[in-house]
Amino acid sequence: MNDAAENLIHVIDDDTAFRRSLVFLLESVGWQVVPHASAEDFLAACPAEPEAIGCLVLDIRMPTMSGLELQQQLHVRGWNVPIVFVTGHGDVELAVQAMKRGASDFLEKPFKDQLLIDAVANAVRRRSAEREAESRREDARALLERLSPREREVARLVALGLPNKLVARQLDISEKTVHVHRQHVMEKTELGSAAELARLMLKADPNALD
Repeated sequence: MNDAAENLIHVIDDDTAFRRSLVFLLESVGWQVVPHASAEDFLAACPAEPEAIGCLVLDIRMPTMSGLELQQQLHVRGWNVPIVFVTGHGDVELAVQAMKRGASDFLEKPFKDQLLIDAVANAVRRRSAEREAESRREDARALLERLSPREREVARLVALGLPNKLVARQLDISEKTVHVHRQHVMEKTELGSAAELARLMLKADPNALD
């Protein structure tokens, strides 16, 4: 798989035999897999969010820290990691809770091999899409950081569709000054229209034009 090198799959399950079978299955289709016997082992091995993580395959019930507790820990830390939960009989209610908290999928034992492969592939695609979106956000923010505080004020009003005359009135500056600031904004952001500026600002911050 093309994504395997930059999307490590972390398998976290306290059942040694089952953990090994998951690792073998995922490695057989090209994924790079890192096994962990417990949630604590995973946190010790990954004290910070790994850039190369593709998803977690996580047992929902474990003796000390459960899969749900690990999910909550990662949420508190601000980690945005797709999780495929593996559940036993009678754990569907817990799995629904996990999905409500943002889990990518859950599989109830026993499950077919292809179901796990598909669930992991979907989770990795989600992770890749999130990485791309974050990269676009960072690029947009970098362009906007070129602007001075006054240019940012002008940029927001221009992006909202206000003509120079109204921008000048709102900021209590001359229309000529607005025109100069507007030119600087377009030059620094490498854009050619108010619509493009609006898209850039929303890409950097979805609430920028509220």
